[in-house]
Amino acid sequence: MDMGISINRTNDLTVIHPCYKIDASSVLTSNPSGICVLLHIFLGSLSVVTVCGNLVVIISIIYFKQLHTPTNYLILSLAVADLLVGFLVIPLTMEFSETLCLYYEGLFCEVRSTVDVSLCTSSILHLCCISIDRYYAVCQPLTYRTKINDHVAVIMILVSWGVSVVIVISFIIVGINQEKCAATCLINAIMANIFGLIFSFYLPVILMLCIYFKIFLVAQKQARSIQNTTCPSKTSGATVSKNERKATKTLAIVMGFFLICWLPFFLCTTVRSFSHVYVPLPLIELLNWLAVSNSMLNPFIYAFFYSWFRSAFRMIISGKIIQDDFTNSKLL
Repeated sequence: MDMGISINRTNDLTVIHPCYKIDASSVLTSNPSGICVLLHIFLGSLSVVTVCGNLVVIISIIYFKQLHTPTNYLILSLAVADLLVGFLVIPLTMEFSETLCLYYEGLFCEVRSTVDVSLCTSSILHLCCISIDRYYAVCQPLTYRTKINDHVAVIMILVSWGVSVVIVISFIIVGINQEKCAATCLINAIMANIFGLIFSFYLPVILMLCIYFKIFLVAQKQARSIQNTTCPSKTSGATVSKNERKATKTLAIVMGFFLICWLPFFLCTTVRSFSHVYVPLPLIELLNWLAVSNSMLNPFIYAFFYSWFRSAFRMIISGKIIQDDFTNSKLL
């Protein structure tokens, strides 16, 4: 994902890419090696899994009325963003990679960068909205239904998509102005990079960390309260202990995979933006693919961990929803 950062081309002339090579005249040419073929097969598979996984989530939530809740509407919108990442961003990045666009800038490179930033930012913001929804569900269960309803979910969805579009438009405007006025627009470019990084990643991450930490503390407090109330029963104590482990594991998976996928890329982007440290292009591309792969993981984290979604998946995969009307089915 290109955050609008310029790269010193002279320093990148020695970059070795599985699909490209640089000749003696410093001209980038294709290099269809065996590694390149394997890379395209792997990335193509990543695209298919991402699209299929998120498509099943979308069909499940739209088809089964039991899943028509504010939380699932957020997951549905997240799945749409992640599906578009698999359908558009991954194929475009396969053909117009960081290396290729560095030497041959063109319309498709601009389109790839714009779609990439917009969808990935939207995905991150959706995760943030889901964490807010979970906060009210766990920490304020009595007022949850009044504070988080369908109307609020729609607002969250619109904000997530709207902010991502605003960030992309700001990068486009800064890029156009930078081409016209060069050095005099340097301050604007730096400010755009700062605000882009803050609002598209660092701020949502800090917010999610704080929210999930609060949820974890409240869940532990609730578990201890139940355990103290039912302390004569060994069975109840064991159940509470199991719930604590499950809550800890779920939160670790949610935040762990998110940070594993996105943090290295954004740290690299921050270094490139505000220092003269040289970062090899292969490393940049690797971190970019790691970040994009989060869109493949989201269906497993936010859908497959719930039993009712697993039931829906089985019905969809088996073709039962085509044979009869199961929209009002009770999913276990």
